[in-house]
Order: sequence, then structure tokens, then C-alpha cells
Amino acid sequence: MNALPPLQKPAVHAEQVLIRAFLDDELPAGTALPGERQLAAKLGITRPTLRETLKKLDRDGWITIRQGKPTVVNDFWIEGGLNVLSAMVSTGRAVDPLFIAKLLEVRQVLAPAYTCAAIIHDPDRVVIQTARHEELPDEAEAYCRFDWDIHHDLAVTSANPVYPLILNGFRELYLDIGIAYFSLPAARRASDRFYRTLGQLARQRQSDAAESLTKNVMRQSIVYWAELQANLNAQTTKTSEQGTGAAPEAMPPEPVIAEPAIEIDSR
Repeated sequence: MNALPPLQKPAVHAEQVLIRAFLDDELPAGTALPGERQLAAKLGITRPTLRETLKKLDRDGWITIRQGKPTVVNDFWIEGGLNVLSAMVSTGRAVDPLFIAKLLEVRQVLAPAYTCAAIIHDPDRVVIQTARHEELPDEAEAYCRFDWDIHHDLAVTSANPVYPLILNGFRELYLDIGIAYFSLPAARRASDRFYRTLGQLARQRQSDAAESLTKNVMRQSIVYWAELQANLNAQTTKTSEQGTGAAPEAMPPEPVIAEPAIEIDSR
């Protein structure tokens, strides 16, 4: 943990340093923080500023402040709130492929629910928003931005304010990894079909079918992400072997990802 760098607010600096220590396991779960005087000196801040910082960390679930007892570091995976996710994104700790796969699994649960609710509450808005995909250039960045906009709008239209709050927690991560994801032509084509079919279902007021459609598409997005990571890992291994002068093993051709047929449950 380092002292205060120039031109940074003391409370912000202290929070960032402590969060990095939690994430890097320098201060693992169950650890008692040093005393107030010692910790303030180590961070290069005043004790009142430290108290302010610790209260915020306590609210977000990073630590537990106990009156008359040492402050203890929490297991943020269990005790943390939405701000923990935001902190992981802002510090780059959320870019681990396995963690991203877990986020995609969460989206697989959330997206069908807010899509169904959006069509129930305002199907005409869903029709208008999804129709915009016809104007998209065939570029990864454009698809990434549009996909975020669609999901965020569906979450807002669901009339449940918690959905957009959750999505907003990993907006920057969504936009960062989305460009890599939509670099796959098959992913862009699958999304085209999703937007088009979702618009048709919204026009027909088929909220249940839209929920099933979204669930299938979210499931397929996890498959695409796994394929993308496998390709990147294979390329990294090949580059490493060539760089060391070792004779590289024969690499399999880059897999062609089949475009899935969109299934609609007409229950």
C-alpha cells in the first residue's frame, strides 16, 4: 500500500489502495486491518479521512466495522455489493476469461426476464429499438455498442429499476469485451437474427416466446465466448513456441462456429 500520489483526493486514493489490496489478496478475507493511526500513516492520509473511507468500504461490503473491535476484511465474493463489481471492472480485475464467462451466465438468467417484461410493458418500443439493427455497419464496434444499447433499453423498459442498475455495474467491461466477441462474423449474424426475431415477437406481443428466444441466444453467446478464448489461447501458445525457437506443434485450423438456429418456444 502506497502513500498519496499527487493530484488525487485523499479519500479516493485510500479507497483505491485498499480495494487493490483486497483484490490482490494482500489483505485476505478474515484479516484484521491495522489500527487507525497506523493505517492512516501508511496511506498518507488523516484519521478523519480514513474513517470516511472505511465507512464507504463497509457499506459496499469490503469490510466489517465492529465497535470496539478490529475492522475485518470480508470475503467480497459473498459479502460484496454491486459497487464491488464496478471496482473490479475499473481496476481491470474483471477481465479474466473465467470471470467473464460467469458474467455471461448471469446475463443468461437476467436477459430473458427483462426481455419478457419489456414486451409486456411496451412492445412497441421494443419493435422500434430492434428495427435499428438494419442500419448497422458490419463492424464489431458498431454491433457491440448497439447490443449494449438494446439490452440496456430492454432492462429500462422492463419497468424494474434493478435491472438497469445491475447492467450499469459492468457497462465498461461489456463494451470492452463486446468488441472482441463481435469480431466473430457468426456472432454478428446470430445477433442479427436475434434482433429481427425479437422485433417480430414484440410486434405479436409474444412475451413468453421472446423470453425463450433470449435464453437460447444468451446460451449460445457463452459458446461463442468459449470458442473465442480457445482461439486466442491457441494463437498465444503458437506465438510463444515460435518466439523460443521451439518447433511448434501442428495447430488445428481455427474452428468455424456454426450459426445456431433460433429456437422459439411457442408455449
